Order: sequence, then C-alpha cells, then structure tokens
Amino acid sequence: MKKRYLFLTLMILSLISIFIGVKEISPLDILRFNEEKVQIVLISRIPRVISIVIAGASMSISGLIMQQISRNKFISPTTAATVDCAKLGILVSLIVFTEASSLQKMLISFAFSLAGTVLFMKIVKRVKLKNTIFIPLVGIMLGNIIDSVTTFLAYKYNLVQNVSSWLQGNFSMVIKGRYELLYLSVPLLIIAFLYANKFTVAGMGEDFSTNLGLNYNKVVNMGIAIVALVSSLVVITVGKIPFLGLIIPNIVTIYLGDNMKKGISHVGLLGAVFVLFCDILGRVIIYPYEISIGLTVGIIGSILFLYLLMRRNAYEM
Repeated sequence: MKKRYLFLTLMILSLISIFIGVKEISPLDILRFNEEKVQIVLISRIPRVISIVIAGASMSISGLIMQQISRNKFISPTTAATVDCAKLGILVSLIVFTEASSLQKMLISFAFSLAGTVLFMKIVKRVKLKNTIFIPLVGIMLGNIIDSVTTFLAYKYNLVQNVSSWLQGNFSMVIKGRYELLYLSVPLLIIAFLYANKFTVAGMGEDFSTNLGLNYNKVVNMGIAIVALVSSLVVITVGKIPFLGLIIPNIVTIYLGDNMKKGISHVGLLGAVFVLFCDILGRVIIYPYEISIGLTVGIIGSILFLYLLMRRNAYEM
C-alpha cells in the first residue's frame, strides 16, 4: 500500500468524521458561516479528529518500537503492562492529589508506565524460553497483576468509577481544552523517526548492535521512554485502545518488511486511518448513540490478531 493512498484515505475519513454527529452539519453550513455549527466544528469535531490521528499514529509507532527493541512481533504497550501501569499511575495521582491536574496525572502515570515497561523488559531478559507467544503472555500476566492492584485500590478509596472511565477508550469527551496534552506526542514521534535506524540495529540483538558501535542500552532506554510517555498521554486523554500497537506494525511488516526507517511512516498513517475508521463505524452503527473506540478497535483488532496468529502458524508448518 503506497503512502500517498494512506494519506488520501486519512484526509477523506477526516472530512467524513467532521460531518458525522448528533448535530447535523453540512459543508454548506460551514461555507455560509452558520455561527452555531461552526462553533461545534471548531470546539468538538476538529479536536476529535486531531486527537484520533495523534493517538492512532503514536500508539501504533509505540507498538513498532516495542516490537523492534524486544525482537518480538507480539509485544505492544497493551501486552507489556505499559498501559496497565499508566492506569495505576493515574489512580495513584487521584489518591495523592485529590484534585490532580492533567500535568500531574501525566507525570505520575509516565513514571509508573516507565517503571512497568522496564520491569517487563528485565523479566523478558531473564526468561530462558524466548517463544514468540510465551513472552507476550508474560506481559499480559504482569498487566493483569497490576490491573488487580489498581482495582483493589480503586475499591479501597472509592474511585472505581474514575478508573472505569479510563478502562475503554472514548473520543466522545474530547473537546477543545481537554486534548491538548496529546500534542506532546508529536515531538516524541519525531524522535522516533530520527532514531528509526538505531532501533532497527538494536533489534538485531545486543551483541550484534554493540559490535556495530551502537550504544545499545541508550537506544533501548530511549525507546522505552518514548513508549511509556506516549502511552501515558493517550490513556489520560482518551483511555485504553487495545490491540492497536500490536496489529498495525504487523500488517505493515507483511508488505514492507522489518526495516523500521522504511515502515515507520506507514505504521503511523495506517494507525491513524484504522482508528479513524473504527471511530466513524462506532458513531454510525447505532446512530445517534455511540460505541466507544475501545470496543470497536477491540473487536476488529482481535479478529485481525487471530488472523496474524493463524498466518504465522501456517508459515511455521
């Protein structure tokens, strides 16, 4: 799939998204400067599209980085306990600071997600069985343990409803003034582009990359930091979006190969297109009601994940 087709699809879906909602708005309303409808577009519809594009691209690229540095195609922020740790960090920020600001939530969530991702990588390093499927299972089990701790603390401090709001991704609450933290993901994605070749080399193993003169630990730590911060920003602003960082990089790898420098822009564009498509589907399937993005991505993503598993098994037979 050529990059220009992905970009064109993204533009078309973005325009469709702007004109879908409970309040009917047409392009003519914008051209006629209907004040009420222009305000809806500026305050709600455009911020929603921007947040979808940034969240989709950043989570997909985060998954690509995780897969590259872990050398496992089934590792992502949702299967490496990164997102679960981010949720725990948000809960801790609500307990410590009763009226925590978005910045405080982000910093504490980042610290927890970073610690959780580092812990996962340490566990993976010590595990002798490096099976492609076994390693993600370790991450899922670690994530479930952290999620259980989060649930326990939520019940203890009567914050279950607050935590459940981050359980599933939801773009319906995204309006002007409540999504701008996501802009911090943009410079992180630029850094990921600049480090793409180094991540590719790091994916060849510590010994090989060190022999080529690469500072392996520095590159891996940089990748982990990018993944942890992006995951925190997305969870705080939108919530948990499952499977995204897992399936999108694998789909791009099928038709472009493992060269991260070559595939990273495709991963970002396809991730944004996929989330935008799922969001539009969730808004029209039971119109005028809305299905959360976590549910639509979860269903479609699980089907694609099963396909990838079966495809891998077919090639290994």
